[in-house]
Amino acid sequence: MRHHILLPTDFSENAWSAALYAIRLYAKVPCTFYFSHAWTFVNTGSRTYISPSYIDQLQNTSKEQLETLKERAKFVSPNSEHKFESIFSEDYLTASIKTAIQDNAIDLVVMGTKGATGAKELLLGSNSVNVIKKVKLCPVLLVPYNYEYATTDRMAFATDFKRPYGDEIRPLLSLAKLQKSDLEILHISGPDDLTEKQQNNLNALTQHLKDQPHNIHWIPEIGTKEEIISAFIEENNIKLITMINYTHSFLEYVLNEPVIKKLGYHSPIPFMVIPHQS
Repeated sequence: MRHHILLPTDFSENAWSAALYAIRLYAKVPCTFYFSHAWTFVNTGSRTYISPSYIDQLQNTSKEQLETLKERAKFVSPNSEHKFESIFSEDYLTASIKTAIQDNAIDLVVMGTKGATGAKELLLGSNSVNVIKKVKLCPVLLVPYNYEYATTDRMAFATDFKRPYGDEIRPLLSLAKLQKSDLEILHISGPDDLTEKQQNNLNALTQHLKDQPHNIHWIPEIGTKEEIISAFIEENNIKLITMINYTHSFLEYVLNEPVIKKLGYHSPIPFMVIPHQS
């Protein structure tokens, strides 16, 4: 099966770092990667008149940069069944991503975000937050700047068991199978604290995972959820963490919290956000 991966880019090394991670993540399978650039004109100089030819020149420069990215990616790709395409859009970022997903049957969007203070952490900037909140058509994988790809043999799925699990589980299982990864289910609370509804959802999740190696971890709620998740990642050598973006969930709280918006939610590893399929 061929995978279709969207790689939004602003031509920064940060965006290239995420693209390189995606190429290595899908190194062993047929895959088409789409470099997409949302072009908008910003008059940073003192020009009072902008000629159409000047706009054309700027657009052509961006299109040439997309072609250069494709060639750079072909050079580093280890798989002859990797294909690289480019998408130039004059829409805003989120609109361009939505269109690209629909037009190209995209399975996953992979984006880079800058690490805070040079550390290997993920900092959710305004672009990342907007994409997560507004793009509900497929999962989004956020990659810390300069994150070195390593075999993703342990993935974590943080969940509260409060809602039934449906099609949104498929991307998680697909990636775990692709990477031959064990799946570590993280729940902040104890097994005796589950409601009947949560227990039923846990039972259903276990059925979804019957062919997938997995473990369930019950973590006492000591400290903030951010601290608990960060400690779990470090202590269990987790290589990628996943959450489903439900309404009124912990992830939505993180995205809407003013302090988090300013300082960023820090993750030392790639972070996949799966939209809830209502």
